[in-house]
Amino acid sequence: MADAVLAPADQTTDRVDGISAVVPVHRSEAILPLLIARLTTALEALATAHEIILVDDGSPDRSWAVIADAASHDDRIHGIRLMRNFGQHNALLVGIRKARYPLIVTLDDDLQNPPEEITHLLARLTPDVDVVYGTPVSEQHSLWRSAASRITKYALEEAMGATAARSVSAFRLFRTDLRGAFERYQSPDISIDVLLTWATTRFAVVNVRQEPRAGGQSGYTFGRLVHHALNMMTGFTTRPLRIASLVGFLFTIFGAVVFIVVVVRSFAAGDSVPGFPFLASIIAVFAGVQLLILGIMGEYLARMHLRLLERPPYVVAETTPVEPHPPQQRDARRTTP
Repeated sequence: MADAVLAPADQTTDRVDGISAVVPVHRSEAILPLLIARLTTALEALATAHEIILVDDGSPDRSWAVIADAASHDDRIHGIRLMRNFGQHNALLVGIRKARYPLIVTLDDDLQNPPEEITHLLARLTPDVDVVYGTPVSEQHSLWRSAASRITKYALEEAMGATAARSVSAFRLFRTDLRGAFERYQSPDISIDVLLTWATTRFAVVNVRQEPRAGGQSGYTFGRLVHHALNMMTGFTTRPLRIASLVGFLFTIFGAVVFIVVVVRSFAAGDSVPGFPFLASIIAVFAGVQLLILGIMGEYLARMHLRLLERPPYVVAETTPVEPHPPQQRDARRTTP
């Protein structure tokens, strides 16, 4: 992955042929009407044609009812309801595979990523760039959430292979053709950002405004973010195995040095190294390292086992109609929720 280049967020861009906006939805019944209205207005100004794909990721509230109602009034809005909560990146994968236009923009459903900022992502999408991330000038997160985000971005840096991964965000714009690199991907553990690196190395970053959440609370707790980081470390890179091999090699040298010390002391002084604490400490250190390495290897074996089970990354329960209506009906039915 090539290093990204930060660009000022004050550029304008011409209207493009078409944009598909993909939004994973969870517990957003109250926010959706405002999100749809602002996103529709922003996309109408940026593209000659657009669609909004709202993926309901097993919401327990009335989010799906709001999506279905919006889709019934505007044929540019498409809803997809999943059978249960599969996760943000899984929901994104559904929408990305359904997108019909040359460009895809993804954003969260909480309006922390203002739809009006999409114009800055488009301005940075030059012919030599395939993916643009909108990184916030100042993040609206708690101390623990920020710490967990840094851990996740470090894991992404290892999986994606560049320091630019530290600027990765859920607010991204990329060319739809990139999805061809992961069209057969079926594992339930997904990172859209890592999958994009399978198709391109041309990434860029632009500073954008981030607003406070319009409502509700983020589902990404400190524990979930750390779990997501560990999933990326063991699911998309072999770095932990290499670290385990290095640790094993270093402790092999350490054991050899201890053995030499014991032998030299035995010949030079005529006695061995005294004391049970010394022996117990050496055994504990080596046992701990062995268990750590076995744990890392077990994690990789478990992932291989899960992939052999062919567990699906998502299951679609229902969708709203996606076929466009005749122009005369489309104009009559289109309203802003």
